[in-house]
Amino acid sequence: MGPTFTGDKLHARIAGLGIYVPETVLTSAELAGRLGVTEEWITSRVNIHARHIANGLSTSDLGAAAAQRAMEDAGISPGDVELIIVATETPDRLVPSTACIIQDRLGLVNAAAFDLNAACSGFVYALTVGSQFVASGACKNVLVVGAEVLSPFADWSDEQTCILFGDGAGAAVLQPAGPDIGILAWNLGADGSGKDILTVLAGGSEMPITHQAIDEKLHLAKMNGQEIFIFAMRKVPAVTEQILAAVGLSIDDVDLFVPHQANSHIIEAVARRLGLPPEKVMMNLDHYGNVAAASIPLALYEARETGRIKPGDLVVLVGFGAGLTWGAVVIRW
Repeated sequence: MGPTFTGDKLHARIAGLGIYVPETVLTSAELAGRLGVTEEWITSRVNIHARHIANGLSTSDLGAAAAQRAMEDAGISPGDVELIIVATETPDRLVPSTACIIQDRLGLVNAAAFDLNAACSGFVYALTVGSQFVASGACKNVLVVGAEVLSPFADWSDEQTCILFGDGAGAAVLQPAGPDIGILAWNLGADGSGKDILTVLAGGSEMPITHQAIDEKLHLAKMNGQEIFIFAMRKVPAVTEQILAAVGLSIDDVDLFVPHQANSHIIEAVARRLGLPPEKVMMNLDHYGNVAAASIPLALYEARETGRIKPGDLVVLVGFGAGLTWGAVVIRW
């Protein structure tokens, strides 16, 4: 199932949140016209009515804007940040890291910086890694960013996949907290045997970009949706129950469940299996689509802003995605 950790002393809490999405919006009605299908055909399959498209903006553009807002929300200055971790599967460049680009843009002169790629589980992975720097006492302010520009990697002629993806970014500032507040436990896992279920084949050292690769659309995302559904149904309920049990809690104690916003059918099926009523499940992919590592911070921010999270609430975040990877954290808000 993967390692599970529970701390009994210093924890990390989310002290600030920020998001940014591009201004350009592609509605499902517009996309349906391009694909030669109906809007209802799209919404009945994925319950996505609109998604934001970067339209020339980079991952660092979106991530920097979200990070700036998270720092303002936490009341800290750029010089206070000691580490920035960017979770992304769509970096600006192979080298340097998108985290370094954002560090320079925001003037985070005292911060170490690196990227982390765990696909759609990326924000949970990055939140977990960042929390360890705080819990160890090494850092007082860690900036965690989930940012994606997925639209250039979508096959816009494949109606089964292109209807899913959007672009956006979310960020969180982690700071120290007492033993009963913040991230109480985490669980991370991976199964690399599923590496071909969701992948972009060309663009790395295994298959560099060539004219042939582009002609065969190997630089675009390929996904087996049915296998992703089976994987999510097998792992998400199990890891959720395991991590709650690790801190002596049950699903009945959860005030809000915030899963990766992959597909409404997956989220609803997982909620039913866990016995969670709709009011305890955060879902906002109808107006963002699947934004990979950015989906959970976008959902978490919206939940806070709409009053669905209050101080003292128990919040569970669960990511799952390509790799295959999964991860969960339990937070006392």
